[in-house]
Amino acid sequence: MASSSSSSWSRTWRYRVFTSFHGPDVRKTFLSHLRKQFSYNGISMFDDQSIERSQTISPALTGAIKESRISIVVLSKNYASSRWCLDELLEILKCREDIGQIVMTVFYEVDPSDVRKQTGEFGIAFNETCEGKTKEKIQKWSKALNDVGNIAGEHFFNWDNESKMIEKIARDVSNKLNATISWDFEDMVGIEAHLQKMQSLLHLDYEDGAMIVGIYGPAGIGKTTIARALHSRLSSSFQLTCFMENIRGSYNSGLDEYGLKLRLQEQLLSKVLNQDGIRINHLGAIPERLCDQKVLIILDDVEDLQQLEALANETNWFGPGSRIIVTTEDQELLEQHDINNKYHVDFPTREEACKIFCTYAFRRSFAPYGFEKLAERVTWLCSNLPLGLRVMGSTLRGKKEDDWEGILRRLENSLDRKIDGVLRVGYDHLCEDDQFLYLLIAFFFNYVDDDHVKAMLVEDSLDVKLGLKTLAYKSLIQISAEGNIVMHKLLQRVGREAIQRQEPTQRRILIDAREICDVLRYGKGTSNVSGISFDTSDISEVTISDDAFKRLHDLRFLKVTKSRYDGKYRMNIPAEIEFPCLLRLLHWEAYPSKCLPPTFNPEFLVELNMQGSQLEHLWSGTQPLRNLKNMNLRGSTNLKELPDLTNATNLEDLNLNSCESLVEIPSSFSHLHKLKKLWMSYCINLQVIPAHMNLVSLELVTMTGCSRFRKIPVISTHINYLDIAHNTEFEVVHASIALWCRLHYLNMSYNENFMGLTHLPMSLTQLILRYSDIERIPDCIKALHQLFSLDLTGCRRLASLPELPGSLLDLEAEDCESLETVFSPLHTPRAHLNFTNCFKLGGQARRAIIRRRSEFIGKALLPGREVPAEFDHRAKGNSLTIILNGYRPSYDFIQFLVCVVISPNQEITKISNSSTLLCHTNGYIFPSYEEEYIGAVSKCRKEHLFIFRSGYYLNVDPSGASREIVFEFSSKSQDFDIIECGVKIWTAQSIERGYLVFEDDNEIKHDDHTNRVRGHYKASNVDYKSVSRKRPRKTDLKLEIPRRRF
Repeated sequence: MASSSSSSWSRTWRYRVFTSFHGPDVRKTFLSHLRKQFSYNGISMFDDQSIERSQTISPALTGAIKESRISIVVLSKNYASSRWCLDELLEILKCREDIGQIVMTVFYEVDPSDVRKQTGEFGIAFNETCEGKTKEKIQKWSKALNDVGNIAGEHFFNWDNESKMIEKIARDVSNKLNATISWDFEDMVGIEAHLQKMQSLLHLDYEDGAMIVGIYGPAGIGKTTIARALHSRLSSSFQLTCFMENIRGSYNSGLDEYGLKLRLQEQLLSKVLNQDGIRINHLGAIPERLCDQKVLIILDDVEDLQQLEALANETNWFGPGSRIIVTTEDQELLEQHDINNKYHVDFPTREEACKIFCTYAFRRSFAPYGFEKLAERVTWLCSNLPLGLRVMGSTLRGKKEDDWEGILRRLENSLDRKIDGVLRVGYDHLCEDDQFLYLLIAFFFNYVDDDHVKAMLVEDSLDVKLGLKTLAYKSLIQISAEGNIVMHKLLQRVGREAIQRQEPTQRRILIDAREICDVLRYGKGTSNVSGISFDTSDISEVTISDDAFKRLHDLRFLKVTKSRYDGKYRMNIPAEIEFPCLLRLLHWEAYPSKCLPPTFNPEFLVELNMQGSQLEHLWSGTQPLRNLKNMNLRGSTNLKELPDLTNATNLEDLNLNSCESLVEIPSSFSHLHKLKKLWMSYCINLQVIPAHMNLVSLELVTMTGCSRFRKIPVISTHINYLDIAHNTEFEVVHASIALWCRLHYLNMSYNENFMGLTHLPMSLTQLILRYSDIERIPDCIKALHQLFSLDLTGCRRLASLPELPGSLLDLEAEDCESLETVFSPLHTPRAHLNFTNCFKLGGQARRAIIRRRSEFIGKALLPGREVPAEFDHRAKGNSLTIILNGYRPSYDFIQFLVCVVISPNQEITKISNSSTLLCHTNGYIFPSYEEEYIGAVSKCRKEHLFIFRSGYYLNVDPSGASREIVFEFSSKSQDFDIIECGVKIWTAQSIERGYLVFEDDNEIKHDDHTNRVRGHYKASNVDYKSVSRKRPRKTDLKLEIPRRRF
């Protein structure tokens, strides 16, 4: 039903209602009154009086059924006496199944059981109609009556007043018509993906019991929109439906808990039963009224457990098949109510976000010419939040480009009122401690891991662990699996607005640049200030007095940044300035002094971030540094020496990148036993690193561009990530590297003097040697059973490849211009082999690459101008047809090895790293569109072969007539031409062995030691100068395969 209902979205209905009835029973009574009520309610109903009755339904009547949104079947005593009515019923139920038509029933002076079972007077009339009809026809009619009898509807005998029943029917029809999804949601970006995921969680085919499902996520993400679309799509499948919106706002401080629950139950029953003013005096009313009803209820924006307890405390309150959908920002609330089926609404992708904005701003899915950059800017400012995109799109619609600039500048500094009104609700409902933690994250700890935040606040009165959990549950922050805290950009601005609403003397965090300037210049700060976040972008000069921080006794977080650099900036800091002694965060970018003041006390410091500073040294002597965990001096180009770090025994991350004046790492580093990451890239004058420190916790070391080292310094044998690229003096790797049993990533790219390797650790997973002068790869590489990536791009002296490990997934050998041989056979079944521009590859190497035993993900790209002889079905151009005359395999899956000759399209000069081949197949196999990623075809200087494995399910023709398989290949981005194509089909022998068998395999012998091939194989002598670059005319080659078992 879900798929058929979704197909009804985009239909335009000619009639609102079609009514199927037996005229003599109801036309002059019930039907005439129903038609009058529909007319009063503005509901159009098809009028059949002009249609002449015949033995079969007329096309006009069939068309009317298909063009009606709702069909009402009025089942009376003599309904089944009419072939016309029964055939109408068949057509109605077909439309219900095919196009999601809503079907309603009225049992008029007849019992539903008699309709289902064809008994009583109704059954007598049916049996008379069936006389002389075929058994198939009778079965169809009988099944249709049973199905329609199971559709809950209005029962005439349950009503004392027919007019009231008709009013109820009209209200129900109106509600169902209002629930259509076609106009409200069909063009909404990404809505279909959300609905499909939700429908899989709802398990709509489970009818034995009721189920509660939760939708959670941050404010403005689209939870209510998804719930409304679900209600619109699914309501026709339920007896009763209800959408209770904004339950958060239903709280009434004048009621106690019991009174609030009574009020909520009254609201729900009034909505679901479509009766105003329902009053109840106990909390058992919902199960009493709904326990036998299949209901769909949406509880939107729930914020309190009491609301759930009042409205859906137990699933047995509702009839079998019922679904209750709860939307909330609070994930913990769902867990507390044991709602295990939950759907987290993620942010849209950048592309989807841009479409959402453009839909509201331009009424189309893309920005017009001249507005592309502005649309991208809005998307970035809103950080992909649908609410922000919608509001800003509506605000900017029809505005001129100049107006956009002003509005966007305003958005950079403050929130739109509508956005703020929605987002600030979550902040306002936090307790005071959680609000303070929220603000700390917004201005100091966004994109920081949770352990770091806990260390920052370890001596604070805040319960940080509980606070972070609360913020995450309420969707105000996200905490990744790695522990990184992320707060959305617009929620950060909610924090800014919250601080600005506070009285200046009550602010614990200062963020206004002008206010901070006054505090630093005139010492106006108060003792309750805990944090200063100072963006100096709009300040041309900052003057700091000697006693700027004397009154800020409780200042623990000081952050000075410049988000926009315009070159006009002066910072005047006195030499005798005294920093607060309780500082835990000192983040001061472009610090202008040569050293920190002599009174600086880092005893409580957890993070020191002085990136881009003018510092030459930090402090003298040994300082108490037991709390220091992070130290960032990146880009401090004048830094000549590091301080004594003997007491920094908890330091975990040290960033010295681009400290160009640094010459030596001090011996005190040997005490940094908790150091995990050491960044030293582009320390171009660094020469001395203490030997044999063997730091046990060290995981990552970067020395890119440290050009003074000729060999790898042994800092620690425990590291798992080592980057020593762009080192012009680097020559050798000591054999002891084989003992580095944790090393996974090794990058030695762009080292011009590096000649080769002799040993490698068994733990290696990625080895990068791009553009080095390496001449050979050590044979020990075959034993690296965890290696999945080997990058040899631009190794112009490399002449041969040894045996490679079977674990390899990616081999990059582009521009290895001396490469001639590879080990044969190649045991890399899952690898993507890239031999772009390796024009010296010999016949042995080409044969090894083509004939390697590959799995479905294995591919290869190598030079070549024609399809090799191994492919016994070949054709010029981009298509190939294989005819299977009288052949019918005994299996339903057929496998191929495919080869296409590709040539870069010279008309497209843009270099792309993501060329994709499209493969369309048809005929004897089921139609299929397949995409195969090739790589950067634009880098191919001449024609290349792209080889991949594929397989398709057979579309068996039972007639046994001549069958054919058609392959058609094309470029997804038109960035290359297809010169030739070829296919080799797996034989039964190949399938049995699990790899592709070639006819001459037994004649070819391999010498594993010399890597030479003996036998009848001869490589093609390719003359690349004669290759045409023009796109060839499309041709087909038809080949006949003799009758034989594959």
